[in-house]
Amino acid sequence: MHICKKKRTFAPDFLKQMIQDADFWYTFLRPTVDWYFRHSYRRCTYEGMENIPSEGSIIYAPNHTNGLMDALAVLAIDRQPKVFVARADIFKKPRIARILNWLKIMPINRVRDGLDQVRKNDETMDRAVEVLHAGVPFCILPEGRHRRKHALLPLQKGIFHIALRAIEKEDNDRPLYIVPIGLDYSDWYHYWGELTVKIGKPINVQAFAASRGDLSEPQLINAMREELSMRMQGLFPCVADDEEYEENWSKVENLKLKVESRWVKILRWVLLVLLSPLVVVSGIVAMPLWLVPQILKTKVQDPTFQIAILFVWSWIKMLLTLFLLLPFWLFICEYLYQCRKI
Repeated sequence: MHICKKKRTFAPDFLKQMIQDADFWYTFLRPTVDWYFRHSYRRCTYEGMENIPSEGSIIYAPNHTNGLMDALAVLAIDRQPKVFVARADIFKKPRIARILNWLKIMPINRVRDGLDQVRKNDETMDRAVEVLHAGVPFCILPEGRHRRKHALLPLQKGIFHIALRAIEKEDNDRPLYIVPIGLDYSDWYHYWGELTVKIGKPINVQAFAASRGDLSEPQLINAMREELSMRMQGLFPCVADDEEYEENWSKVENLKLKVESRWVKILRWVLLVLLSPLVVVSGIVAMPLWLVPQILKTKVQDPTFQIAILFVWSWIKMLLTLFLLLPFWLFICEYLYQCRKI
């Protein structure tokens, strides 16, 4: 008798894994990632740390302008492990999916993928609720896609569905907070810029829902959506995304620029010329490490992910060289930064 064996698929095993569980290698390597992320910026500052709740479950909600770097900025807030979501299409290959799962990233379908795909998010939401109930912070970028503008896209509803589902299934009085975050990069297209991370006042989901008990769930979600959007816009330089965006942002940018005297600019030029021989030496020493990410960047069209590739390779390079070549690399980054200022 012929027995038809059902082909074993990857998805069920993948979805059964407890993504919030501790992992030795993740825990071992994590401090180096946080350290290098903070030091891959000329200046990286975190403001509003006192707004992070000391108890309860947390959903972090940052604006999304710089791809992987946005998630790393949230990860480096503190030493706690955090679980993230990313678009589902990058999980299609089993090996990639395993790596992402090890990095504590789970898939989520977006509206642009079609309503049929969005309906598959129920299992992802249940996993997110399990993460929150386990006391592990969860991060979702509520705009749904990255965009290099100092503006905020309309927030997607997934974050609010997860929050409401979490408080419905919570057996005790453990509070749930949505913590807004504003990420402000000085430069999206070059390495070694400046980053300011501002953490805003959290939204207590239970208290927010209780104060609006007369609203239906769709109305409650819209109200929470407006509240979170308002809080996020106050955490980074944000202008209206309309026909006058470029003009309005130019005004904001001009206010941020520091006026330098003519003599300061001349002195900077002189200093850069004097240091140029050291730059040449540093460039020769670090050339093999510089070539690899440049080659990899040509394979990726989106500039956002080019910066991510540069960061990942720089972190690997740091581990491989045991910091021996790191001073040369940082010196070159600082030199190029000063050149761009001129």
